[in-house]
Amino acid sequence: MFTLQEFRSDNPGALKGVRVVDLSRLVAGNTLTMALADLGAEVIKVEPPRGDSLREWRVHGISTAWKAYSRNKRSICLDLRQPAGVEVLQKLLASAHVFVENFRPGTLGKMGLAPTDLLALHPRLIIARISGWGQSGPYADRPGFGTLVEGMSGFAAMNGFADREPVLPPIYLADMTAGLYGAIGVLAALRAVENGSGSGQVIDVSLLDSVFSILGPQAANFRLTGKVKPRTGSCSTNSAPRNIYKTSDGHWVSLSASTQVMTKTLFRAIGRPELISDPRFLNNEARVRNVVELNRILAGHIEAMTRDECLTHFQRAGVTIAPVYDMREIEADPHFIQREIVVELPDDEMGTVPVHSICPRLSNTPGVFRNSAPRLGQDSETILEELGFSVSGIESLKEKGVISRVDSEYPPVDAE
Repeated sequence: MFTLQEFRSDNPGALKGVRVVDLSRLVAGNTLTMALADLGAEVIKVEPPRGDSLREWRVHGISTAWKAYSRNKRSICLDLRQPAGVEVLQKLLASAHVFVENFRPGTLGKMGLAPTDLLALHPRLIIARISGWGQSGPYADRPGFGTLVEGMSGFAAMNGFADREPVLPPIYLADMTAGLYGAIGVLAALRAVENGSGSGQVIDVSLLDSVFSILGPQAANFRLTGKVKPRTGSCSTNSAPRNIYKTSDGHWVSLSASTQVMTKTLFRAIGRPELISDPRFLNNEARVRNVVELNRILAGHIEAMTRDECLTHFQRAGVTIAPVYDMREIEADPHFIQREIVVELPDDEMGTVPVHSICPRLSNTPGVFRNSAPRLGQDSETILEELGFSVSGIESLKEKGVISRVDSEYPPVDAE
């Protein structure tokens, strides 16, 4: 059973006092602002009348992605197609430290919110701009979703098995990577303002740049070898052994022995100490060349044991091995439970909703859960009151449809 988290306000978090206005949609921007909100920043989601498109990603009628990425935030529902809506946004930005958006380049300018104009009005403002291809270059004006970037970045071409098609990731890899890079950029920009420069700046967060960066040394490897990295399934072209192996009861384990010491420990653990001096496996380079034969030897040993027997045997021998889990097994694992890697938040639709815990964990100023993901427009009136709008002014905006408190839901659109 995951731990139910109580909402707390006594722990302000490391980013207390930082106000973030989030005009982004879907995963990348919400990942960026979730990271800041979890660590204490005040994040105000500015949503159009139909809400952030992330709300439409539903499983059994429930917006689980919204609940996971939008905890600790507030929501104001604002129609920016009306000049009065843009005026409200301008008032919000006047009180903000950070502005996050992911419109196609040029869209903000049409609204009178171009970064140069915003920085002229608010010189200390930090503007994080998220896009598929970046704010410059021949493809800057193209729409860009994570799927396209994961294909074009080179990631998909090297992911999967050699005899099959390239494989896209089963998660929002490009968006989450860009969101985390964006959060790092915001923190660095905040520090630059504190250091005395006194000026804000624009952060160009490209999904393409972000995914390509996690490919590591692939560009250098290609320069040296002239060869494109092949798809190798779960094996590595850098070290061996490294793979997943099936046990006698139909489960899988992941094993890595990427150092010479660990490989020797592994060979002794399978009762094959003579492999230590075998020319085929004498060092890492030799093992990578002969990985097919090495995997055959290891698979033959592992498939004779159940998963529990395999894990117990190798862990006692000091071999680095772990089970391959799915969510059913994660829910029951004592380490996940005791460390609270998954936690339960109160939720008005599900009772409680399991979400990933705050990451990373700070010892003196840890992140804290302050509220569940907001309903659409849940905080519109409160935020306007904080900005100095009168009751009659708020009512006028509501009558014109500039703001609204909308608790109705979209037709279900299920997503896995």
